Amino acid sequence: MNICIGLYKGEGRLHNAIVRRWTDSIYSHAELILPDRTSITIFPFSLTGVHREPFVPQNEDEWDFVCVPVTARQLDIIENFYEQTKGQQYDWVGMLASQLVPFHIKHMHRWYCSEWIAYALRRAGIISGLHEKADMSPEVLSKLLPGGQIVKFSDICYNADK
Repeated sequence: MNICIGLYKGEGRLHNAIVRRWTDSIYSHAELILPDRTSITIFPFSLTGVHREPFVPQNEDEWDFVCVPVTARQLDIIENFYEQTKGQQYDWVGMLASQLVPFHIKHMHRWYCSEWIAYALRRAGIISGLHEKADMSPEVLSKLLPGGQIVKFSDICYNADK
């Protein structure tokens, strides 16, 4: 079974352009897409914090998707981490400060999109190497993903038997 990381490269809003320019990246947002086609994400101007919702891309060309095989145990770890962090708010201080200093600044119980995904994947044993990263932008996350092959959302197979 697979999970996929959706990496947003569309024009979006002003904050998307600022993130892309500040991080020198084509990506400005990331979402973790689970086998049931729901995504776990957090948006900077949302009051819902870390939340889960159906993933329906408005325009597939505005996204890159990297899929990662997971075991049932790894998926359970990710879903448990979601339950522990559900509703926690956006980490403006950590996201901005980590761009200015050569080390990672983290506000407990606050996240930004790619940081939450990186921590979830690390807890599940899917990626490592987070501690030597000063920031965890969507671009940095994309480079940590095993395989790294970009696929179209319409080509993603979410059959639990695979």
